[in-house]
Amino acid sequence: MRGVPVVVGYALRESLRRRVFLVVLVLTAAFVALYWLGAQKAFEAVDESEPPPAAALAGIDTRTLTGATLFGLSMFGTLFLGVVLAAFLTLSVVRGDAERGLLQPLVVRPIGRAALLVGRFLAAAAVCTVYVLAVYGANLAITWSTGSWRPDRIVEPALELTAAVAVIAALSLLGSVVLSATANGIAVFMVFGAGLVAGLLGQIGEVLESDTLRDVAEVTSWVLPFEALYQDGLNAITADTSGFTEFALQLGPFGGAQPGGPFLWPWTVAYLLLVGVAALAAFARKDL
Repeated sequence: MRGVPVVVGYALRESLRRRVFLVVLVLTAAFVALYWLGAQKAFEAVDESEPPPAAALAGIDTRTLTGATLFGLSMFGTLFLGVVLAAFLTLSVVRGDAERGLLQPLVVRPIGRAALLVGRFLAAAAVCTVYVLAVYGANLAITWSTGSWRPDRIVEPALELTAAVAVIAALSLLGSVVLSATANGIAVFMVFGAGLVAGLLGQIGEVLESDTLRDVAEVTSWVLPFEALYQDGLNAITADTSGFTEFALQLGPFGGAQPGGPFLWPWTVAYLLLVGVAALAAFARKDL
């Protein structure tokens, strides 16, 4: 495993040279600018208008409702952009590089297969972590400055977003062993979509009081822990909110926030290890 630092350094330099990284930066700038405009207009509307009579009667804090809803949506945007970056950094690591003849000289002797996979994962996770934290911090600063509102928990949601993107990077790395780059990219985004659909099913199950839908959503969130991490992060930003404001947040587009429980982080670490073992086993049997 001595070659891991070498692979990490190479992968970091490669990620910065890729055009997709520039595309992600452009999309990120557009997303942050759009979020700033939306947050500014939303909080201006809150300041300039009286709360609806029903909301005032129920004791709903419209500023908290607006801030939490906006910031929850920004977390989804951050997660989605992080997933895009993680997928493009890892989707062609094995099969794509093997087809271009770039992989064989590395894994035969100087680096080794295990070091290559570990190094590429660490590099992708490092890039995505810096990226997600930067976007999360920008959205937090915008929300705080434009609306004088901040989430109840700041660090926990940020860490959970970075862990969720790391899970996607690990799954994409596993897919790169057996799938072509195009097929792997499609598979990664289908898995990501499946996790989001499961979260929506859970919301529907809560409204309809359907145990079946809630069970499906819960099982899926553990099979795909990036969804559980995202839901727990949403729950953390209003952890201290109570009363009808909390109820209104659960009913709106911010719904889907669910506490992950004490086993979420241990399971995430174990899940990453299991995916890594599966990728190493598949790579060891692959004929280059």
